[in-house]
Amino acid sequence: MSRIGKSPIKLASGVTVTVSPANEITVKGPKGELKKSIDRDIKVEVKDGVVTVTRPTDQIRHRALHGLYRALLANMVKGVTDGFKKQLELVGVGYKAANQGQLLDLSLGYSHNIIFEVPKELKVSTLTEKGANPKIMLEGIDNQLLGQVAAKLRSLRKPEPYKGKGVRYSDEVVRKKAGKSAGK
Repeated sequence: MSRIGKSPIKLASGVTVTVSPANEITVKGPKGELKKSIDRDIKVEVKDGVVTVTRPTDQIRHRALHGLYRALLANMVKGVTDGFKKQLELVGVGYKAANQGQLLDLSLGYSHNIIFEVPKELKVSTLTEKGANPKIMLEGIDNQLLGQVAAKLRSLRKPEPYKGKGVRYSDEVVRKKAGKSAGK
């Protein structure tokens, strides 16, 4: 039995989970609403404020989907109650970030600025303090979308291993290489 799949999901007050006959799960909470369609073999039950996910057999496919859908449902429940946040940091001389609404204007050492449009489901803000690296804060209820947008922003200028310059997550540790030995 999957350790993740068999653990139940407790619902906070104000969160409702509905399962349609076509196996589409809808989670509503104080922060918003999320929908996800799941495999027809996996069964989801909602009883007394607890969501349980069960599988029909011990096939490899069913075992794999069991833990996956339980984790996705737990993230949906957490998203509509608390939400998710990711913070990126721009490390490098002259690297800047500014936003106007959902448009993010990034200066990352290229010959041109990069204009990045953040999806409307996410909330974006930038912070530039004197003496500190510029920061980009992303907030939203959809964990998958949030992670995908953060990864896309990071891929615009990945941290390089010699000086550590680039876009990184604020909790990321970049391992630095030694570089060339000087002289003979």
